[in-house]
Amino acid sequence: MERPGTGVAAPVVTGLGVITPLGLGTDDFWAATLEGRRGLGPITRFDPSSYPVRLAGEVRGFTAADHVPSRAIPQTDHWTHMGLAAARLALADAEVDPAELPEYEMAVVTAASSGGTEFGQREMVNLWGRGPGFVGAYQSIAWFYAATTGQISIRHGMRGPCGVIATEQAGGLDALAHARRLLRDGTRVAVSGGADASLCPYGLVAQLSSGRLSVRTDPARAYLPFDPDACGYLPGEGGALLIVEDADHAARRGAPRVYGEIAGYGVTFDPPPGSSRPPALRRAIENALADAGAAPGDVDVVFADAMGVPELDRIEADALNGVFGPAGVPVTAPKTMTGRLYAGGAALDAVSALLSVRDAVIPPTVGVREGAGGLDLVIGRPRPAPVRCALVVARGYGGFNSALVVRAVP
Repeated sequence: MERPGTGVAAPVVTGLGVITPLGLGTDDFWAATLEGRRGLGPITRFDPSSYPVRLAGEVRGFTAADHVPSRAIPQTDHWTHMGLAAARLALADAEVDPAELPEYEMAVVTAASSGGTEFGQREMVNLWGRGPGFVGAYQSIAWFYAATTGQISIRHGMRGPCGVIATEQAGGLDALAHARRLLRDGTRVAVSGGADASLCPYGLVAQLSSGRLSVRTDPARAYLPFDPDACGYLPGEGGALLIVEDADHAARRGAPRVYGEIAGYGVTFDPPPGSSRPPALRRAIENALADAGAAPGDVDVVFADAMGVPELDRIEADALNGVFGPAGVPVTAPKTMTGRLYAGGAALDAVSALLSVRDAVIPPTVGVREGAGGLDLVIGRPRPAPVRCALVVARGYGGFNSALVVRAVP
């Protein structure tokens, strides 16, 4: 479908690659999501007994050597290993061979929130415990937010526009929107989305500074967005990378799958604390709908940001009710099964939205017993429904608001 008033076709998504606490690969992830399987549990990557947060969404069964060239493993962080794996899965799903495309017409845009904290922690321990001679040269690049973008670009020979977005949980949507912008300017194919992996002591301490994490020890009751018993969120690791492609290029090469189009995007920034101005999330949603040429009644489901913090849940519920009316659209938060994946979370929600379009089903929000805020929250089990248009909402710590509309291709 053409973007309103432009005559330019919206870019399409032709490949999905996911690495999540619910499984490796799209099929395993989606099956577990529709089952309502919980990927949250005790942290095992380190001993969390001295920390107030003991639970997280860990990616189980991931072995870097199965996905990453051996020489790259000691040079890069666990987060980049998962990003490389997700990119490889997405390219395979799209049946895109980068060697067959002009290298300067392929782009890589990822989102990152924490960077390579586990790698950085190890090198800092070496610095203070053994001296500067024991700090490896790769510390200079492995921690950096753009490390995953760079490694994907190098690995696949993608020498077109490359970048990284650092807007915390909103970053996954912002990266996809930036990829859309690059495609308008002549790029044929973009690898875009996000991943994060900061389940190490250094990373967890940084996350605790927000004051928003849940300290409950029961995985079933620790992350309850829009529930009267909400108490914060649990962190997770992993994410998703998508192949975003020029629609004409996808048609010419006979792309085997087109999951949907990136139809609209809106972004705003909240006023500072104590301001008399209202939160700006509603405006981001309205801007995304306007960009897509969609009315509120066209949206079949909202994938909520779902912070799990009562005050922030109320702000999101007010924004959704203001746009769609009370209980005016089904709302879901499958991230209750994985935890908030930061830069990977919104990208994974975009994948879930596209799969909802494909399969005509809305995945559930788990753990929540009683929705609050006047929302039509999909609780407990999937809801079969025709889904032609989905809205994904994301907020990043510090005031970032993003909204993305994905839509079935006619």
